[in-house]
Amino acid sequence: MKAARKRLRRLGTVLAGAGMAVFLAGCENAIVLDPKGPVAEIQKDLIWISVLLCAVVVVPVLAIFAYIVWRYRDKPDNKAPYEPNWSHSTKLEAIWWTIPIIIVALLGYFTVRDTYKLIKPPAETAHVEPVTIQVTSMDWKWLFQYPDQGIATVNYLNIPEKTPIQFVLTSNSAMNSFWVPQLGGMMYTMPGMAMRMWLQSDGTGEYYGSGANFSGSEFAKMNFKVTSMTQDDFDAWIEKSKQEPAKLDHKAYQQLAVKGTAPIQTFGDLEPTLFNSIVIQNGGHHHPANGLDIRGAFPVKKDKQDSSAGGSQAADSAASGDQPDSSQ
Repeated sequence: MKAARKRLRRLGTVLAGAGMAVFLAGCENAIVLDPKGPVAEIQKDLIWISVLLCAVVVVPVLAIFAYIVWRYRDKPDNKAPYEPNWSHSTKLEAIWWTIPIIIVALLGYFTVRDTYKLIKPPAETAHVEPVTIQVTSMDWKWLFQYPDQGIATVNYLNIPEKTPIQFVLTSNSAMNSFWVPQLGGMMYTMPGMAMRMWLQSDGTGEYYGSGANFSGSEFAKMNFKVTSMTQDDFDAWIEKSKQEPAKLDHKAYQQLAVKGTAPIQTFGDLEPTLFNSIVIQNGGHHHPANGLDIRGAFPVKKDKQDSSAGGSQAADSAASGDQPDSSQ
């Protein structure tokens, strides 16, 4: 019997070691913990703070559990005291109420602090003019519009390094999540809503992006590549893209909105009111008339504020007439 127990203990040790090895091997691909920008860096720090604070409770509880199972195990010569009669302990009550309260308070403090940091452009590059990119999740592809540059892309994204990127996100069909793990956390894309998030890359490189919400049969193909490049390379790419003959107008959008996958595409021109009309068509009439919260308040260019108001009115017309059709 004792020999059998020893064999079981050895087997348990081997299995535990194998499980830990598999777990640690997976950490090599944990790109969430390999940030390439200030937003992802803040979120990585918050993850580790949360892990450490939770470990204050989890590790002692698991250790006590293991000790009790071993100390009070059933065996003939067990000398552990048996004390079924016990009463209230103020000291123990104070310990197991105070520690969780402190942990929850600390978690709340760090979460609120970092959340408010992330709703603004990264502080390190606050002096740099941001780039605005309007994102539309579709079945099953991603549409990226660059309103200041006047171009659009499908299923790929180019950004300049060390520049705050303001993403304004919506969906033309099912809700999805826009996620570039090495640059920051995910943000929902929802019909009729213009969600906003800030990301930034600290250097050049290529990053994996994807949709993180199940949205149908081709969901697994909703991946895209984000390329961070120097400002000179980005400007050169913009100029090259403007030479593309394809224009993203309402007719081209209707063709793109048909359910199905799509190849990488570049549009050398776009309809300025298209993104507004996508949002409004799907229930976004709660947005103000000037359209700035759809277009994005950063940067606010005085020479474009009047056109933003006109664009919103045009979007209202499109919503009641020749509008993008997401029901196909």
